[in-house]
Parts: sequence; structure tokens; C-alpha cells
Amino acid sequence: MTMEFAAHCPWLSDDGPDTDVVMSCRVRLARNLARFPFVSRADEAQRKELCNIARQVVLSSNLAEGVIWVDLNHATARDRQLLVERHLISKNLAEADIPRAVAVSGDETLSVMVNEEDHLRMQLLAPGLRLVELVERINVVDDAIEAKVDYAFSPRWGYLTACPTNLGTGIRLSVMMHLPALKLTSEIDRVRRAAKDLHLAVRGYYGEGSESAGDFYQISNQVTLGSSEQDLLREFDQRVLPRIIEYEQHARRMLVDDNATLLDDRIHRALGTLRSARLLGAEEAMKLLSRLRLGVHLGRLPDLDITAINRLLLQVQPAHLQTYVAADLNSEQLREARATLMRQTLQ
Repeated sequence: MTMEFAAHCPWLSDDGPDTDVVMSCRVRLARNLARFPFVSRADEAQRKELCNIARQVVLSSNLAEGVIWVDLNHATARDRQLLVERHLISKNLAEADIPRAVAVSGDETLSVMVNEEDHLRMQLLAPGLRLVELVERINVVDDAIEAKVDYAFSPRWGYLTACPTNLGTGIRLSVMMHLPALKLTSEIDRVRRAAKDLHLAVRGYYGEGSESAGDFYQISNQVTLGSSEQDLLREFDQRVLPRIIEYEQHARRMLVDDNATLLDDRIHRALGTLRSARLLGAEEAMKLLSRLRLGVHLGRLPDLDITAINRLLLQVQPAHLQTYVAADLNSEQLREARATLMRQTLQ
């Protein structure tokens, strides 16, 4: 039985600030309950108890509208993959073989993972650059849960977490950035070097352990110990991200000014391939859609709808594609179905 999901992910709407470069943003808090071992040290009974406690607390705390509880041990493999593709759970949580669950709000902006690396990992998603708003909202969620449970907290170290990099505030600020111009101008390594110097993590489309797909990169703070939430937010939101956004926008202007014909050729070749291909892999589809997204935001493809392009970035993923055609497909059938979807959508 396949779960019901919202028609469109909230982070695909393209109605937030700086969505030409910042596709979406996320704020995540890592929390552990006092008197329980970390997930990796807990036994089966303790992990089940943590799930039961989390379920009772989350469903009774009025965190958001229409919150549903998903026992991932009883969810189908496709449903678990759908949740990964919608960035509502991590790949690690989807593939684990321990008692685990996730609570998801009706609009899919909020999810609370249970028994991932930490007992609770709550996150909020939004389109564009809205980190300040999300930090305010996640603190309300955190306070509502903390009113009913005791967190593992040290006056010296702050919130105790399984990974030392989350120790302290336990907050992770992330943005999904679309950086095609920096990739085309071979300047993406400049961003990687700058991120390393600023103690930031640069990861792929699905976060830790994943590769970049379609010129999308997740950029987040790497260390939380020794800084307050507001200090981390101020540094990341007001200093770091504006610089990366400007790098990308400058690179886009260079592409137009230096050789607009070459740029248009790349964009229209991508459109032509997507309108005519009979077989498409996910990685190739993401790369070609990235070119279309760049073209739309630069005004080179005025007849294409950016929301439709964003939606296709999700629909070409394996679990979404199989749900769309209502069938289990092998790798070759997925390539054919993906190409058919592109032709039907982009004609």
C-alpha cells in the first residue's frame, strides 16, 4: 500500500527569496532523551521504547497540521525511498534495520525522524533562503517536545549528541544550492575551498554520502559547539550564503556576456534531448534539467515554467517515477518511463 503524499513538495514552489540559486533551505535539530543510551548503543527494547515515547509526544504536541506517523519497519521499500527523495528522511534511516519511524506534517514542511543517528532529528523545509523564519519555527517545535520529555543536556557541553560535530546547540543549517554557472566556468572548486576554510560541509543532492546531481549542492554548517544558534545563523545567513549567491550570479552574467551563443546552444541542446530522447538515466536527466533551470532563470527559455522544471527534478527519481506509472520497473524500464515523462511534459 503506497502512502499518500502532497501533490507538490513545498520546497519546489520557487516562491521564496533567491530561489534562482537557493532552491530550498532546511533547519534541523538533533536531540536525545535523558536516561537512554545513544541509538547505536541502545538495545532493541530501548529503541522500541524510544519510538513509543516519540509517537506519543509528537502526536499529542500539536506541532503542525495533519501530522502522520510512519512506522518505517512496516513501510514498503518504495515508500521509504519516496520519503528519501522528498528529503523527509535520510538514506541511513530508510535502510536501517532497527525500530525507527518518522512523523510528517500534512504539508511536508516538518518531519521528525526517530532513531536515526540521534533519538530525535526534527527538521523544517522551505523554498528559497528562509533560514531565519525556519529557526524561529523549529524552536517552537523543540520547546513543545521538550515540555514533555527530558533532553540529554550538559551545562558545559550543551545538548548531547551521538556525533561530536552536533554537540552544543545541535542545530544544522542547510541550503540546497543550484550552481550550474560555477560548474560550467570551472569555479566550483573555489566554493569548496572557501567552504572548507569556513568549516562548512558541501554535500550532494541527498546530503551526506551522496554525489552532486544536476549541479545541486547541499551546503551546511559543520560544527555547532562553542557558538550560539544566533551566531551560527548570522554567520551563515548574512555572511557566507550571500557571497556564494553572488559568485553564482556573477558566473551567470559572465556566461551571457562572454559567449551567449554557446550558452544558448547548451540550454537548447538540453531541451532538444529531453523532448526527443527514448531512454534517460536519472543522472543525465538531472543534468539536462539543470541546464533548463538555468535557462529559465536567465530568460533564455521564456516559454517554460520553472515550477514544472522543479517538479520534474523530483518526478525523475526512481520511486516517484514508479509511483507515477503505478508499476515496479527494472532499470531499463525506468529509463524508458523517464524519457516518456520528459517528452509528455516538455512538448
